[in-house]
Amino acid sequence: MRKRILAMLVTIGMVFTIAGCAGDGDTKEESKNNNRKEDLSEADKGGEDTEETEIQVFIAASLNMVMTELAGMYNEEHPEVKITYNADSSGTLLTQIEEGYECDIFFSAASKQMDQLEKDGLVQAGTRADVVNNQVVVVTRKDSGTKVKGIDSLADAESIALAGGSVPVGKYTRQALMNLGTLFKVEDVSAITTQEVADALGGVEISEQDNVSKVLSAVVEGSCEVGTTYYSDTYGFEDELTILETVGYNLTGDVIYPIARVVNEEADEAQSAAADDFLAFILSDEAKAVFDAYYFDTDVE
Repeated sequence: MRKRILAMLVTIGMVFTIAGCAGDGDTKEESKNNNRKEDLSEADKGGEDTEETEIQVFIAASLNMVMTELAGMYNEEHPEVKITYNADSSGTLLTQIEEGYECDIFFSAASKQMDQLEKDGLVQAGTRADVVNNQVVVVTRKDSGTKVKGIDSLADAESIALAGGSVPVGKYTRQALMNLGTLFKVEDVSAITTQEVADALGGVEISEQDNVSKVLSAVVEGSCEVGTTYYSDTYGFEDELTILETVGYNLTGDVIYPIARVVNEEADEAQSAAADDFLAFILSDEAKAVFDAYYFDTDVE
């Protein structure tokens, strides 16, 4: 009896041993298969460099919405690139770059700031391009009941939201008022103070704003009766705002938005390559269609 029991135990032990060996073989085979799948997955990527990096892009405040959409489109193909925007007035952005803020791309709402950056030696040669044109508009809330009809009747307003002279839209507004004869002629219209504009308009109350987005907010929120902003900034506010006038280029001059790569000595190879590629995307026909949708004029020579 003992011999039979011992034989049975030995037999059972052998069965478990065989099963265990078979299980180890399956595990090893599964591991090999998983490794093959990972290798194939890497091969499918075509050997592309997917090193993660971050680029710093300084944009005029009026570009915030369209550039946010364009960044999303770009990241669909390049998820490894983090695009960080700094959106403000072009004058403020210029000062920040001159003071040493890290920047890879500068997208200005006026040529003046880009011209200065070039004089500073901070624009990479051969990278500057004019992307879009815009137009200054006089806007009010739909329920404001304003007497203002356009830029030539701003003196009829109870209050005006106006960007400072260093802000491109503020400069263009001053240029239009000077060409209308409302403001005295000067060589640099951006030097005309907000108080001087108010005096020329008969003492109307003017709320000076740091950038075009703040001008828009002041009008949308009703804290100012009218304001001058860009046509592109009215995108999404069609039900809240009335455009009283689209100011002609004969008064403002062209409202050109140039873009360029900025000299960034802190950038490594991956960051520089990503910045070059993103700039090329912004200048592409695909991006041009998006700018058109956001009320920018892409017919720029």
